[in-house]
Amino acid sequence: MSAVPAPLDRPFSVYLDLVRFLAALAVVLMHVRQGELVTGPGADLLTMLGREAVMAFFVLSGFVIAYTSDTRRPSLRDYAVARCARIYSVALPVLVLGFICAWLLGPHLEHRIGKAYQLYKPWLYIPFHLQFLGDLWQLSEVPPLLVPWWSLNYEVWYYVLFGVACYLRGARRILALALVLAVMGIKLWLLLPVWLAGVWLYRWQARHTLPLPWARAGWVASWLLLAAYEASDLETVLREIGRASWLGQAFSLGNADRFLADYAVGLIVCLNFACARFAGLDAVLRVARPVRACASYTLTLYLSHALVLAAWPVLYAHDPANPLDLLALGAAVGLAAWLLGMLTEQRKDAWRRLFERIHDWFFGAPPAALAPAGAATFPIKEQQQGEIR
Repeated sequence: MSAVPAPLDRPFSVYLDLVRFLAALAVVLMHVRQGELVTGPGADLLTMLGREAVMAFFVLSGFVIAYTSDTRRPSLRDYAVARCARIYSVALPVLVLGFICAWLLGPHLEHRIGKAYQLYKPWLYIPFHLQFLGDLWQLSEVPPLLVPWWSLNYEVWYYVLFGVACYLRGARRILALALVLAVMGIKLWLLLPVWLAGVWLYRWQARHTLPLPWARAGWVASWLLLAAYEASDLETVLREIGRASWLGQAFSLGNADRFLADYAVGLIVCLNFACARFAGLDAVLRVARPVRACASYTLTLYLSHALVLAAWPVLYAHDPANPLDLLALGAAVGLAAWLLGMLTEQRKDAWRRLFERIHDWFFGAPPAALAPAGAATFPIKEQQQGEIR
């Protein structure tokens, strides 16, 4: 049997970056429609893939975290510093900007700022949101104007859980896992399988391969399945089943009330990624440079676009039926993401150094490198590693 190739060669890495950027665009388009900033025939189609895009983010996140911990993060310190730099480089500036925008735009957006009481206690709610506590158990809180923040309330806690599972040992790991799971609560438990599917996919692709014809057939089938899922309105059916279940009756599931539909989408995404890895999608290398450039602003675009969409109709007499106004709105969203991204995602190294100093100030000198438990032992060539963190 031929050797299994590295789980992240360059074409697959570029493909995942492309999916990541397109998923962020899908979320932006969904919120443009939900904010009634576009009207006309076909406008409702813009909301179709928004939730599915977030589930693609979850699977991709689990895959990338498993990959980076296996190949680039030899210690708990490095893992924690990298995750903090990745999240807080964007989340902290956008959160502060969100509170400022909500305070300035409050008189014009009373119908949009459902969490206005947070503005009167920023000293409480800014630290609260920086700990991503908004969806623990029965809580359902996002910062003013920052609706996309809810997914970070899930994903960051999955980072914590993964770090505990991979980098602690013995009784400490068992106790820490129990504590983190107890803090997370039912809503985060329900969507955890979607994120863990990405971890599983990484482990699977590291040890298996698919014949090229099967991979290409499976890749096409995954897109057909997604189209059939959307056309059948299966999400609505599964959502109602989940709400009618004992879980839906016993708990307020909030953003997790579509967990059954999310499982279905997660499976489709896993099929797509598993097959794309071996489908010979070398054509994406022709657009590798612009895809990499756009994907490097994904988190900033994902979070900051909500602020632009809120401020735009206040600052400009927007006509949702005018294509030129829609183009201007798109340009504003892109420009804001680019300018803010230059200060956030493009400065991750500076944020990483900051968190290294904070860690060393609290905990002393770095401990000896500790490989994550259960890490794969196969070699990965440096020249094949994609920058998809």
